This record gives sequence, structure tokens and C-alpha cells, in this order.
Amino acid sequence: MRHFPTIIAVWLFGLALPLQAAGDGHHELPFNAPVLVDFGFFKITNSMVAMWLVAAVIIFIAQLATRKISLVPSGLQNLLETVIEGLQDFLATIMGAKLARDTFWFFGSIFIFIICANWMGLFPGVGTIGINRVNEAGKIIEWAPFLRGANADLNMTLGLALAFFAMWLYWSVKANGPGGFLAHIFVYQGEGKGFIKIMLIAIFFLVGFLEVVSILIRPLTLTFRLYGNIYAGESLLELMLYMGGKWFGWLAALPFYFLELMVGAIQALVFTLLTAVFTSLMCTHDEEGEHGH
Repeated sequence: MRHFPTIIAVWLFGLALPLQAAGDGHHELPFNAPVLVDFGFFKITNSMVAMWLVAAVIIFIAQLATRKISLVPSGLQNLLETVIEGLQDFLATIMGAKLARDTFWFFGSIFIFIICANWMGLFPGVGTIGINRVNEAGKIIEWAPFLRGANADLNMTLGLALAFFAMWLYWSVKANGPGGFLAHIFVYQGEGKGFIKIMLIAIFFLVGFLEVVSILIRPLTLTFRLYGNIYAGESLLELMLYMGGKWFGWLAALPFYFLELMVGAIQALVFTLLTAVFTSLMCTHDEEGEHGH
């Protein structure tokens, strides 16, 4: 911990350095991720590079922590085991112990990747060091940072949401069977007699179509919730960075910087929480083997 002040000083210097590297003037974070390398059939964007870096860091840390596994964990192994156990306990309170254990490989990976990607987008130089692309007349047509937050790209958050939707369909059909899956959406499962039961059966069948619409909308809401918060946060940081001037931009952005650290963690938790709840609603049954609508 004696080196902590030095680390903070270097970090703050890194926040100011991109002002000079990026050139004069304010550069807005592009809505679309700029293409860095174009192979024609395959394009590499700056957000893809950031995604690969995040994945590489996670894999490296996991390999480092598990290189010499001990029955009495210490150091990095102890830290990772604490995080994993905390995530498992959190998911178990939502989904039940068995379902949480069976699906933890997905939800645990999603949480760790999202929070790491969100925090990596706050590293000094990400989104602020790049080049101005000019046309033949020499006019600037695009600001192209070399890196941007992976989740500040709509393609990344859409990919995460669609991956969850595919797994949700698989888990739902596996837990209920094809018929049970449809019955969960359209069929009234409660008790009733006579006219009241007939009316409830009709109502639940009609409401089932609204439920289908709600299910299909979920990937979109997950996509835009995560993307909107991360993109807006990084845009705000960049705006404050340049409003503060060449030498004091880092000071203006500093309060928002720590706020975005919290937002990055919250958004990872919200994405994981919502996807876990959606899965639990379809795959978790009560003691009598029935499930609610």
C-alpha cells in the first residue's frame, strides 16, 4: 500500500496526457465504432480490440490465480475465490442453489466480463488517444480513437443480449419441455371452477401473446440499457476532460470518473440480475411442481 500515492499520481497524469495526444479541440465519442483494419469481408473496430484485450486480461489473471492451487487459498487465488463465492451466493438467492450452480458458468462470466469491460473503458487513453481522419480537401471528417469501451458499442451489448436470449430458450425448454414451455406462457395453472375458470383460461391465453411480445423485447431492453449508460458516461467524461482545458481537464473529469467506476459496477450487476430473474421466472418451480404465469 506504500506505493498507492505514486499509482494515483501516475493515473492522474495519464488522464491529462491524452489531451495532448489527441490534439486540440473537443472530439465526441463516435456513435459507430471506427474501423481500424478493413479486410473487406472482416472489419476490426476499436471496440473489438478492446473486447479482445479485456478477454485476454481475464484469461491471464485466471491462469495466474490457478497456476498453483492451494487448499488454503491466499493472495490472488483467495481474492478470486471470494468473488466467485459471492456471485454464487447472490445468484442462489434469486434462482435457487441448483439452477444457480448449473448456470453459473454463464452468469458469472457475463458479470465479470461486463464489469471489466466497463472499467477498462475508463483507463487513461481509451477513447481519447487517436487520429483525425481527413478527406482529400484536408477537412476532418471523423475522429477515430484507437480504443473505446467495449460496451460503448451497440454491437457488443446486442451480442451479449442475444447470447443470453439463446441460452434462456435452451434452459426454459430443458426445464419445462416444449409443451410445458408454451403452457407456462399461455395456460392458466391456478384453481377455479365453472364460469370463472373458463374466463381465466381465456384471459391467460390472450395475455400470453403480450407475454411473447415482452419476451421478444427483453434482448432490446438489455442491449440499450447497458449501451446507453456506458456510452453516455464515456461521452460525459470526454466532454468534461476538454471543458477543463489542456492542463486541468483531468481535474474537471475526476468527480465523474469515480462516479463512472460505480456506474460500471452497477450496470454489470443490473444486467446479471435481470437475466438471472428472467431465467428464474421460467425455470424455477415451486414445491408442487407448478409455476406461475
